[in-house]
Amino acid sequence: MNHQSLSAFIWSVADLLRGDYKQSEYGKVILPFTVLRRLDCVLESTKDAVLAEYSNKQSAGVNPEPFLLRKANQSFYNISPLDMKKLMGDQDHIKENLFAYIQGFSAAVRDIFEHFDFYTQVERLAKAGLLYQVTERFANVDLHPDQVSNSQMGLVFEELIRKFAEISNETAGEHFTPREVIKLMVNLLFIEDDDILAKPGVVRTIYDPAAGTGGMLSVAGEYLFEHNPAARLTMFGQELNPESYAICKADMLIKGQDVANIVFGNTFSDDGHLHKKFDYMLSNPPFGVEWKKVEKEVRKEHETQGFNGRFGPGLPRVSDGSLLFLLHLISKMRPAVDGGSRFGIVLNGSPLFTGGAGSGESEIRRYVLENDLLEAIIDLPTDMFYNTGISTYVWILSNRKPEQRKGLVQLIDASGYWQKMRKSLGSKRKELSDDHIAEITRLFGQFIEANEGKKPISRIFNNTDFGYRTITVERPLRDEHGQIVLAIKGKQKGQPSADSNLRDTENVPLHEDVETYFKREVLPHVPDAWIDHEKTKIGYEIPFNRHFYVFEPPRPLSEIDADLKQCTDRILTMIKGLSA
Repeated sequence: MNHQSLSAFIWSVADLLRGDYKQSEYGKVILPFTVLRRLDCVLESTKDAVLAEYSNKQSAGVNPEPFLLRKANQSFYNISPLDMKKLMGDQDHIKENLFAYIQGFSAAVRDIFEHFDFYTQVERLAKAGLLYQVTERFANVDLHPDQVSNSQMGLVFEELIRKFAEISNETAGEHFTPREVIKLMVNLLFIEDDDILAKPGVVRTIYDPAAGTGGMLSVAGEYLFEHNPAARLTMFGQELNPESYAICKADMLIKGQDVANIVFGNTFSDDGHLHKKFDYMLSNPPFGVEWKKVEKEVRKEHETQGFNGRFGPGLPRVSDGSLLFLLHLISKMRPAVDGGSRFGIVLNGSPLFTGGAGSGESEIRRYVLENDLLEAIIDLPTDMFYNTGISTYVWILSNRKPEQRKGLVQLIDASGYWQKMRKSLGSKRKELSDDHIAEITRLFGQFIEANEGKKPISRIFNNTDFGYRTITVERPLRDEHGQIVLAIKGKQKGQPSADSNLRDTENVPLHEDVETYFKREVLPHVPDAWIDHEKTKIGYEIPFNRHFYVFEPPRPLSEIDADLKQCTDRILTMIKGLSA
């Protein structure tokens, strides 16, 4: 049975739940039961040996855990004499026995079921008189590794996660990134490293600080396995939503990953991978989410640790924490001398330009560009995500840029690369085809400027092209007779006093001389003006759309007149017909 058929068969348990559960709640039962049955099958062949070892070590008064893990030949074990087949033998005590069986698992597995809130679902199923039927249905599904390999099981579980996300699409976007977007990001992340990743036995780490249900980590793992089955990608993540965390951790367990690398909690206030660095990182943090709840901890780290902490360059406004995720990922980059890192992050439009010179957002962009960390930004089509139709952008950052990219940034306008979905899911109406992904990957990989017709789709800029100086233009204060008022004390003594009501600012591109700009753009209009150099600030913004704007001249007036005449002639004819 292929993974689609198997996941459809497992999902058919929903027929039993219909009426007692809302459609959007099916996954709360189906996902944890699938995990339970898989673990049950995986431990089947070593069950007797583990129970015997447990009894021996208990008698000897020795901590049994390392011995049990060795006997189970897994990263988990179960010390209950029960299994799912035995549960079927006592219909009257199914609930109590199921609880006892789950309690027999090692701590990491119990943690998964606790965050699934599985005990609540078991109670609910028991009250509805469905617990025995549901457990029996799963007990009859053979998920033994001899029948369903780790990679197949991973695909089955992902298919179930996707079904769950699609039918509960009011919240899916918070924890679920469309698979084709992840595929594109993974392609962009790995394309420059194909030679390194093709080496036998290569081991690399990947991290997602807002892991959701683990989709980004899974697709990255699949990519590497397809390109080099001998390579190994060790996965790390952190997630704040309990159910998503449980799904992610279960997915990693099913795929043979070390589940201790998936941490529950808030990445900003409680970094679950403190001091760790990673080869690759991927993230789709929630768009425009405020960080008020963790403001105290974040500000404290910014003020007390500075650049030794994660948030040294600056803090964005409290209403949008997107750039905090960016800074967090930068802090997790492996130093360039140790091989460096590359990461991809999905952001909305505001991190490109929000905040003037000197603001937290501008200072973060300044840090990224002045340290030559930004490789590319790709503009995705609108309506790509489940819970929002807004424009989104993939940023690719690296501290080990290839030689030809140094000092440069590539912008790719992929907003026209989409096909309409057969069926909309929430706000998601468009998707990337394999051809679209291949074309965007080619533009990035070849690092080229390109047009489609007259419209540019890939452009390359110097880092400094996004920088500017905000200069303060002062004009003299005048008395009621129009005479210039001179300052009588301080540094400006004897100089014209500035009139704060006439004060203005100008943004001068970094690569342009300030005085030259001032003489050309300001003095011809206000000859008495001067620059207060002490107030000059450096800012950075990336006005993406401006760089891809193509001016289309209006139609000739004669054409418009002809159209209008045609229109009015038609109206007159209609009026004549009515009055006839």
